[in-house]
Amino acid sequence: MKRKLRTGAIIGLGMLGLCSGLTATAGLGQTSGSNSDVPQVPTCDRKLGTVSVKEPENSWWTQYNLESPEAVIKVLVFQSKCFTLVDRGKGLQAAQAERTLASGGELVGGSNVGKGQMKAADYVLVPDIANRNRHADSTNIGGLMAGLIPHGYGEAFGGLSLKSKTADVVLTLTDVRSTEQVALEQGHAKKVDMGWSTGGGGAGFYGPFIAAGASSYANTEIGQVVMQAYLEAFTKLVSDIKTMSPFASTDNASQAVIMSKPGRLYTQPDLKSEVVRDLSPGMTLYPTGEKMGVWWKATDELGNDGWVPSTLFQLAK
Repeated sequence: MKRKLRTGAIIGLGMLGLCSGLTATAGLGQTSGSNSDVPQVPTCDRKLGTVSVKEPENSWWTQYNLESPEAVIKVLVFQSKCFTLVDRGKGLQAAQAERTLASGGELVGGSNVGKGQMKAADYVLVPDIANRNRHADSTNIGGLMAGLIPHGYGEAFGGLSLKSKTADVVLTLTDVRSTEQVALEQGHAKKVDMGWSTGGGGAGFYGPFIAAGASSYANTEIGQVVMQAYLEAFTKLVSDIKTMSPFASTDNASQAVIMSKPGRLYTQPDLKSEVVRDLSPGMTLYPTGEKMGVWWKATDELGNDGWVPSTLFQLAK
């Protein structure tokens, strides 16, 4: 009987230890003790639109044997709950392949795969590194000149350095409709600031990134520093965007339209009202957003305002 009690107690303590370990590594920053400095991914209490992550064209990461930073940023976006993430990379290619099969009649009936189903990206998020040295060598490279960085941070930038284990990065968030850069933030990190990364808390922090295909950022010193720099930049960016409207598609200017049939621009939404001018097929109009039935109010390229039936034009592509 004593042996059974002793065995049960050992098993219970073992399970308790296992549960404690899982708790420490299940989520970002859920640690205790000496690893309490593990950084936190900032979060939002509401979605601010959809975002796609696009890697920079310079492919700087290949010189450090790292994966594309796209994977790192996708994890940060997903964890933050600030945006709905849309895939414009391999996921899009696979989706297009399915649509090709559907259009060719290869999919079973009722598959519901076709045009008009993809979510539009409201914003594009680009991760890059910053550099003030136009003639950077292989141990200190960069993708964006520091002179472009606001808030007086330019002088502090040095790109990536293997020797000093430092990283200076930039995140740019661009509105796809207006092309306005709605946020641009820098991040800096160095190895001496990352004592937390060697303990159990570090394993918990890096877990989601490894699962997302960014293992080199967890398994190399320079990768860890770069990831930490991106987290700092992303934290600043989230602070910027929390005041943004969640209605990016409707808040932007309306999409231009092109006359597909001859018509007229009227002063009022009525065929009996005064004519502002004649409209020929191919002419471009810019809707103001005001509508009344089939009538849309619009402005032509000369600044004339008026009303035109929507049956006479189509959206410009």
